[in-house]
Amino acid sequence: MGEDAVTTLPALMYHSVSTVGGPLRDLAVPPERLGEQLAALTGAGYRLVGLTEALDLRAAGSTERMVALTFDDGYRDFLTEAVPALRKAGAGATLYASVGHLGGHAGWLGRYAGDFGPMLTWDELDEVAAAGIEIGNHSLVHHPLDVLSAAQLRDEVVSSRDQLEQRLQRRVRSFAYPHGYHSPLVRRVVERSGHDNATEVGRRPHTPAERRFAVPRFQPTPDHTGADLVALVAQTAATPAARLRQCAQPGWRMVRKLARKAGRDLT
Repeated sequence: MGEDAVTTLPALMYHSVSTVGGPLRDLAVPPERLGEQLAALTGAGYRLVGLTEALDLRAAGSTERMVALTFDDGYRDFLTEAVPALRKAGAGATLYASVGHLGGHAGWLGRYAGDFGPMLTWDELDEVAAAGIEIGNHSLVHHPLDVLSAAQLRDEVVSSRDQLEQRLQRRVRSFAYPHGYHSPLVRRVVERSGHDNATEVGRRPHTPAERRFAVPRFQPTPDHTGADLVALVAQTAATPAARLRQCAQPGWRMVRKLARKAGRDLT
């Protein structure tokens, strides 16, 4: 194994632990598939931990083979399906909660929101935290942050973190950008509000020289077998497609800003 394979940090971005059809099916991994994927990763010698723990271990000089597990949004199936699977695998994880939707549904998914089932309630989120899962911040109402005004941006980031810390009585260190979108301003607001790391999508491994406020993640899908996922996290560099998406971000942000001013929201 090369040095890059040891020092890079692959992170995985899950959403719902369920079966969903239609155009958003890749955002849901069925429980049995999740179990298969976790077993394959541990069988390949990876330690499975939450994102902040993984970053802290790397910062302390650890070269242990690790995969950071993250789950976005905060669906109730995380408590009923993911927590037992993680416990069986001896794995940790970070769950990013979209605070304004707790106890309701994923409103940003529009007509597909019901396909993903209800979100966790505050009491259920507390159960998740008590199970040893890191709770991270996924903003207030899941808006793309890089097209908001400075005041709206601060409210989305600061209010949500304050609510999480006050209700759970735990420090919230990690942030996940809704839809993966961020900018220099967004990253500064996230950092200055008290977080010490944040995640994007990225579809590549995190390298030691990279900033902690744009940690990239791979997205497992229901079509990834355990062997497929082991091969995915073994990548030590960005694919050409991932590099192209990264280069296109500033232009796409401008398109979305213009669309927002025109009364449309392209997410």
